[in-house]
Amino acid sequence: MCGIAGWVDWKRDLSGESPALEAMIAPLADRGPDARGIWCSGHCAFGHRRLAVVDLVGGAQPMVRRRGDRTYVLTYNGQLYNTQELKDELTARGHVFTTQSDTEVLLVAYMEWGPECTRRLNGIYAFAVWDEAEQRLFLARDRFGVKPLFFMTTGSTILFGSELKALLAHPLVRPEVDAEGLAEVLYLGPSRTPGHGVFRGVREVLPGHWLLFDRAGLRTQAYWRLESRPHTDGPAETAGRVRELLRAAVRRQLVSDVPLATLLSGGLDSSAITAFAAEAFRAEGRGPLHTWSIDYAGNDRHFRAHAFQPDPDAAYAGTMAASLGTVHHQVVIDTQQLVDALEKAALIRDLPGMADVDAALYLFCREIKKEATVVLSGECADEVFGGYPWFHQPGLYDGRTFPWIRSLEARTALLHPGVTGPIKAEEYVAQRLHDTVARVPRLPGEDPEEARIRELFYLNLCWFMATLLDRNDRMSMAAGLEARVPYCDHHLVEYVWNIPWALKTYGGREKGILREALGGVLPEAVRTRRKSPFPKTHNPAYFRAVRDRVLALLDDPSCRLHEIVRADRVRALAQQEHEATGLPWFGQLMGGPQYFAWLIQLEAWLRHYKVVLV
Repeated sequence: MCGIAGWVDWKRDLSGESPALEAMIAPLADRGPDARGIWCSGHCAFGHRRLAVVDLVGGAQPMVRRRGDRTYVLTYNGQLYNTQELKDELTARGHVFTTQSDTEVLLVAYMEWGPECTRRLNGIYAFAVWDEAEQRLFLARDRFGVKPLFFMTTGSTILFGSELKALLAHPLVRPEVDAEGLAEVLYLGPSRTPGHGVFRGVREVLPGHWLLFDRAGLRTQAYWRLESRPHTDGPAETAGRVRELLRAAVRRQLVSDVPLATLLSGGLDSSAITAFAAEAFRAEGRGPLHTWSIDYAGNDRHFRAHAFQPDPDAAYAGTMAASLGTVHHQVVIDTQQLVDALEKAALIRDLPGMADVDAALYLFCREIKKEATVVLSGECADEVFGGYPWFHQPGLYDGRTFPWIRSLEARTALLHPGVTGPIKAEEYVAQRLHDTVARVPRLPGEDPEEARIRELFYLNLCWFMATLLDRNDRMSMAAGLEARVPYCDHHLVEYVWNIPWALKTYGGREKGILREALGGVLPEAVRTRRKSPFPKTHNPAYFRAVRDRVLALLDDPSCRLHEIVRADRVRALAQQEHEATGLPWFGQLMGGPQYFAWLIQLEAWLRHYKVVLV
């Protein structure tokens, strides 16, 4: 994993612009702490920060390769899981390789097949190729957008980078946010419209798309889409197929020349990943697998079970670790640590995010990095298999707004009228929902209820999963840790997408077909455990700490929150602890305490980036 940046300008000689590229990659140092590289020539300049995972000696970037009189340059962030298969095919076509790096394989794949190479890739990636002879820039992003890639065009120029901070480091990009950008932050946040970069003029390469930029302009194209087709496998065959697709995805993603571990909450999803990883470790003689879980100081006293979080993780994680013989580590996050990390998490994400849910993951990853450089995560299983409450409670999705945005009215009530007026929140959110629903790959003749469920799955894959992948990438990479997500393997997703709802909920359980697939793989107590999300603190001291910090910010007339929120209403809410803690905000993990934590992040974002509201 790495950080990338680049600049193409048809009206300017960039051969002497290495300082500008240095400025763009400097904020990406945490993504790539092991090495840096700059390449400038004519109208193109590339920058790279490297996190070395495979072929620690080879694989330096930007990588330059020549074929006859043609020169190709690559800057790449990601990991290919089918490197050897591609390498074998390319070798048979006459190519010779000088490293063991997937970087070289990717560059040669582009040289051989051009944009069509993307259809052959299995992995997580965002990359840029410069074709010197054609004077053409090619950008591409993996099928689900696991790896980020932002860009901005203006006249004869395109800029790109792994994170918004890389673009903002360039003098052509101003930190301006208009009404549309504010709508993204205040009403859709912490999710974002696919492809939207919040700052004016900034976009993100869509998942499963590539982009070409040459003197004729900009062209973008999808190279992958979900396809809906009838599912003909019975329950036993479906469960068996799910099991083998997941096992294969995990095995492919174990490639690493540095220490690798798994996240293990003791829930169904992470336990399955860990079980298959431990199986592969034993078969390959790689020694014991290391596993990691997170908890919070005081949760042993303050945990209260509820519908979204029925029980704590520790006992289940212990059961799994013991049954698999892993070396298990538990990280306990202190309340003050969590509060102090909120601003850092916002600056990592370059936007107000998921508050303590982000901050906790960053602190967690920072501890894991002391022992490992790669982790496998159980993220995204709920989006792929339908684990969230809104899949099972029809009233949570009415087709007018996203099911995880639980109250636009509650948001509006706390915002400054000068902000809400230009946004037209209900119209904006409804249009974004409508645009997404219009793209759902329908199955002709499908039962109306099945069609509604398919629509809900598509919304979750395009939006909610994208939000969690965004979080996963930024918080892990800020710690110099590569997080892989086997449930995003496209072969698995393509198969599960077409499993009918009655079969997905086999046995009348959420993610029932996954549970069935894991029979004999997991201990029964874990296999049948009710869904439990990423853990959060239940310590009431946390709410009081974030509330008090927000009140202190509002006491400062220069605080930029005054431009966004109604301070009187926020203060009134802060005094009503019971009502405040029950405030619906975003999904199942963000309520009242997270709203106050999010305000801390919002103020830090406005202040640090000197955001100009236009």
